Amino acid sequence: MNTPDTDTKLRGPAVWALILTGVASFMAALDNLVVTTALPAIREDLGGKLEDLEWTVNAYTLTFAVLLMFGAALGDRFGRRRLFIVGLAIFTGASAAAALSPGIDALIAARAVQGVGAAIMMPLTLTLLTAAVPAARRGMALGIYGAVTGLAVASGPLIGGSLTEHISWQWIFWLNVPIGLALIPLARLRLAESTAPGARLDVPGTLLISGGLFGIVYALVNANSECWTSATVLTGLIVGAALVGGFIHHGFNNANPMLPMRLFRDRGFLGINLASLLMFLGMFGSIFLLSQFLQGVASYSPTEAGLRMLPWTGMPMLVAPLAGILSDRIGGRPVVAAGLAFQALGLGWFAAILSADVSYAAQLPPLILSGIGMALYFAPAANVLMSTVAPADQGKASGTNNALREVGGALGVAVLASVFSAQGGYESPQAFTDGTIPALWIGAGAVALAAGLALLVPRKAKADRAPADRSVAAPEKVPAAG
Repeated sequence: MNTPDTDTKLRGPAVWALILTGVASFMAALDNLVVTTALPAIREDLGGKLEDLEWTVNAYTLTFAVLLMFGAALGDRFGRRRLFIVGLAIFTGASAAAALSPGIDALIAARAVQGVGAAIMMPLTLTLLTAAVPAARRGMALGIYGAVTGLAVASGPLIGGSLTEHISWQWIFWLNVPIGLALIPLARLRLAESTAPGARLDVPGTLLISGGLFGIVYALVNANSECWTSATVLTGLIVGAALVGGFIHHGFNNANPMLPMRLFRDRGFLGINLASLLMFLGMFGSIFLLSQFLQGVASYSPTEAGLRMLPWTGMPMLVAPLAGILSDRIGGRPVVAAGLAFQALGLGWFAAILSADVSYAAQLPPLILSGIGMALYFAPAANVLMSTVAPADQGKASGTNNALREVGGALGVAVLASVFSAQGGYESPQAFTDGTIPALWIGAGAVALAAGLALLVPRKAKADRAPADRSVAAPEKVPAAG
């Protein structure tokens, strides 16, 4: 007979927790990429300029990024199940509002509210799952959860393209509504409530970083349409940078900041986080443009474009297990660095061969190489991150890394689209190609720099080098956001 410690089956509350948190994380992760293949249809239906399309993506990723750790703190303070349901309700309602949007401005506003809901909901999914699953079965449950989230990222462009082509682009948002309405009562009945005694909210830190990042991204998005020296752009850059500086000062001097800046004094923590930000900058910005290139220039349907992105976005599903085994044998640092180098080479290869009449056969090798690079990065990145901090800081380290990834994605869309706009445009296939090529080179350069920064990570884990800092409070549970 199996004992509670050796039985590897999930039962009762653990199964429900895995189902509910897995489906919720799938929805939130899907919305990071599902909109990319729908952008041409949205532009045709609602109108709008390049900067409007950028905000359709960035309104979600930016609010998600800056409120992620605040959402986790809200759950710790007021109840994780309660706030999970609140976040789920906001996300579901905003999805319906996005589907009903009469114009591009309404869609952008709905996407921003979606990001708020996801920021509250997502960091609590792993906390609720971990609490519900016994330690002996936790590895299996987290493995399934990770696979579900990975499937959402891999299938995002394909699902978005298929719904856009065969029904309408509105259905990329309507899809969330019945799922969310089913999850809300089930979460209330099947998930256990929990809190973290003594949890504190960092409202000043949240306001500083939210305002700062919004100002910088707003300036980047509008730089080409309003000129880099315009009062609007300069104000956004200057005020945004000042608020980010205030956030950094706050992180060094506040007793309980959202992001303790002392963590960045460790070169390994600094290196892996900057590498993550630059990786997402290059990857998300490139996907934003290439998904439109496949439809607007290569003349593929939305479904065909989504399928042709799979060698890139879907490769981690195949390669990640092998990357995990490899990182166990030789260490995570060289695997992460190699993955980032492959991603950079893939983007550079794509930029080198791109033309208005390039064949898909020519595009396939750089897509596959980029996908392998993405897999080699994702598989060991979390363990590499955790090796740079003491156990007491791992919760905040995880939340920090996930927030910086989302910030990187928002900056990537803004920066690469700005380069695209300066060098090309939507006027013709050739103009689109002329703008995309230099943007891809910038993306490749950002990821190549990330590969170099990954080498800052020390070979030996901090947890093995020294005991945990006893003066640091117990870790807050701010898990990965998918």
